[in-house]
Order: sequence, then structure tokens, then C-alpha cells
Amino acid sequence: MYKTASTTSLLDRPPAILSKRAVGMRSAFLAVVACLAGLLLQGCSSPPHNPNGGPVVIQYWEKWTGFEGDAMRAVVDAFNRSQSKIRVEMLTVSQIDQKMLLACAGGNPPDVAGLWSYNVNVYADKNALLPLDDYLAKAGIVKEDYIPCFWDMCEYRHKVWALPTTPASLALHWNKDLFREAGLDPERPPRTIEELDAFAEKLTKRDSSGKFIQMGFIPSEPGWWNWSWGYFFGGKLWDGRTKITANSPENIRAYRWVRSYSEKYGAQQIQLFRSGFGNFSSPQNAFLSNKVAMEIQGVWMHNFIEKYAPKLRWGAAPFPYPSDRPDLANTTIVESDVLVIPNGARHPDEAFEFIKFVNSQYGMELLNMGQRKFTPLTKVSPEFIRNHPNPYIRVFIDLAKGKNVYTAPEMSIWTEYRDEMNAAFDDIWLGRLTPEEALGRVQARMQKKLDRELARLHRIGRKGFED
Repeated sequence: MYKTASTTSLLDRPPAILSKRAVGMRSAFLAVVACLAGLLLQGCSSPPHNPNGGPVVIQYWEKWTGFEGDAMRAVVDAFNRSQSKIRVEMLTVSQIDQKMLLACAGGNPPDVAGLWSYNVNVYADKNALLPLDDYLAKAGIVKEDYIPCFWDMCEYRHKVWALPTTPASLALHWNKDLFREAGLDPERPPRTIEELDAFAEKLTKRDSSGKFIQMGFIPSEPGWWNWSWGYFFGGKLWDGRTKITANSPENIRAYRWVRSYSEKYGAQQIQLFRSGFGNFSSPQNAFLSNKVAMEIQGVWMHNFIEKYAPKLRWGAAPFPYPSDRPDLANTTIVESDVLVIPNGARHPDEAFEFIKFVNSQYGMELLNMGQRKFTPLTKVSPEFIRNHPNPYIRVFIDLAKGKNVYTAPEMSIWTEYRDEMNAAFDDIWLGRLTPEEALGRVQARMQKKLDRELARLHRIGRKGFED
């Protein structure tokens, strides 16, 4: 994520309120960026219209490699075959979020870029994206065409800046064979947090020296959503407007639960056990190698099971909820990849034609079947569900459609907030701070940062995040 504070303020601030020195700094900075962008992106700019009447060539930057990249290339090929006026050239770009901002600043962006949903509001605030509302109205694409949470990710300040491509939701994955060995019903996952804790104890094994050889559940594994545990206990990270809520009672309760695992099993013992895990994308993955019996993971986990542990008997179900909060059943975190048109794109009309094709039922099903995910559209063919290789695909779709759906907060300081929450998790997990202390520190630090960000938005003529 692009996070240089001084650069952001100079780019966002209107020239009318800059001092002469600041204007000079801004001009010098943009000149350097333009130079760097030209060097970095040489050969990647969109060629002009063919004077002989050939197709308009649009440049599409995407982050995917492997089978995920192959799935999108199949969609690109299908679009190129479907008509003769536009030809899409897809280029795989690492660190695409940073490079797209650099390209926009240098005046040489691609026509289409594939980003992550949490980029949308940040890049919209940086004037790096074109709003799609006029295109959507002309094409007849409306919110009702999508599972609500995925449309909402693309909407910010009453405008739509992106359209979703490959969505995901999170669920509890469990190892059926390990359940059977522990005397548990392999077809019955835990439904409440209390059952999760009880099952985890039964599924935990030590060797003769007392070292763990198997654990039922570890809140820090895989550790990708350490910031999000409050959602499963009814907490939120902010009020959506002006207030940080990191140390709410619900969040404190969630991280007390996290701390209960390191207190019960020993943080150092768990760390030693985890040090023996292999890479996520390998047969030595903790879940795939039968070392951890239950884990929170996304819809993509099926791909890794199929590749590295095809004989694994597993299941997926909604993550458990506290027994005294049945209203929190089916809580999930959702994410999505998105397509955007960068500000300054040479061929925005043609770029949207491609985005529209990807967001057709045919395009979405071709892409998401290739990536083994589910489509963000409300209209899905029976064949897509029937032929999907993930036997639990309906679980992930139903979770995304539910009422307890959460995303990363739409705030431009989110990456800083996430880092603070992850650091607080570590302090709590290792016993360095109590949940009250750790989350209290996050509350104080992030409220100051949010206040400064709101003041900045006010200076550039925006009232706040709710606008």
C-alpha cells in the first residue's frame, strides 16, 4: 500500500492553498514521479487507435499468476473473440497497487487495473480512479445485480469506482478424520465458541516430552485476520464516521478469548509448535498436514487441499458464535478483487466495455469457475453450482449473502489501523499487555490519526467518510 504521508498531502491539497515553496516542492515531486513512471512503465502504455481502422488496444494490468492468471486470460480471450473493435492485452504486474499510483502520477496509467477491494476508497480519495456511474447507468448495471456486500465494497462517497471480480468469504474448515479419531462426530462442526474450545481440547495431542504434535485450534493460525476477531463477538472497529471503537466491550471480550488460548496452552509452546509448520502453499501447511484440526480460511482453501492433500477429508461451516449471542450466527469477513479504470486512462470507454463483459453472467462464471470461487452476481446458472469443484461452495455464498457480513473498514488510514490491531494481537497473545491495555493504546493512537485525517479531508473540501 502506498503510504507516504507527505507525498499524499501534497498531491491531495489544491494548488490554491499551497505556498510558493510547497508549489515548487509539489512540481518537483511530480516531475520526479513522471520521470520514474516513464522509466518503470516504458513499453506498457496503450498504443493509439489504429489509423487503418483496426481494433483499439487497451492495456490491462493484473496481479494474478498461475491458475488464477490463466482463468482471467481465458476471459480476456473470450472477450477478444466476441468482437473486433477492442483488443485487450493483459500484463501481470507485481505490486500492482503501488505501480498503478505511480503510473497515474506520471500520466501513463493502464486502461484497466485489477486491485483489491480495500484499495477502492483510498485510491478514490487520491483521485486515481474514474467513477463508473455514468457507464453503469448507460449499461443498465444496478446494485440489485450483485450480492450486496460486494457492490458496497465498490461504492464510496455515493459513487461507484470499481466492479467486483472474484469474491471470497471466510468459514471454519475442519478435518473430519481427526474429529473421528478424537471421538467427535466428523459431520458435526462446533456451532458456538464454547463448543469450539471444547472440541479444540479434545483434538490437541502432545508427545511424551509434552510438546504439541497436534492442536485443535489456534487463533493465531494462519494469522491473516488477527485484526478481525472482534466481529465474531459483536464488535466493530469504528462507527463509520468519526469514532474509533477498538476498545469496545465486544472487542475486549474477543481478545480475552484469544488470550485464553495462549494462557491455557502456553504462548511459547504454541510458538514452538508453529515454527514447525511449512509454507502455506505446500503439503506442510498446518491444516493440510494434520497438525491443526480446525482453521478459519477462505473459499480458496479448497484449491490448496485439492493440490497438496487431495485425500484429506474436510468440511466447511460458518465460524462459531458466542453461546449468549445467537444473533451473531453466520458471521463472516468478505473480500473481493475488483476492476477499475485509472484516472488518465487513454481508452476509458473501451476499458468499460471489457469490465462490462467480465461482469456479465458468462464472464463471471468463466472467471470464478477457473479460480474455484463464487460469482458476486445474484443471478447464477444452475450448472455453475452443480459443476463447481468445491463441495461447500454454497456455504461461502450463503455467508456472503447473510446479515453478519463484515469488510475491512472503508477509511484511508486502514492499513495503519490494521497494523496497530495486529501489533495489539501479538501483545495480547504473548502476555505483554492485557486486552484492555493493548486495545486502549490502539484506541488512543488511531483516534488521533482519524481526527487528523478528517481535518485533512475538510481542508480539501470533503466533510468526512460518510459523504
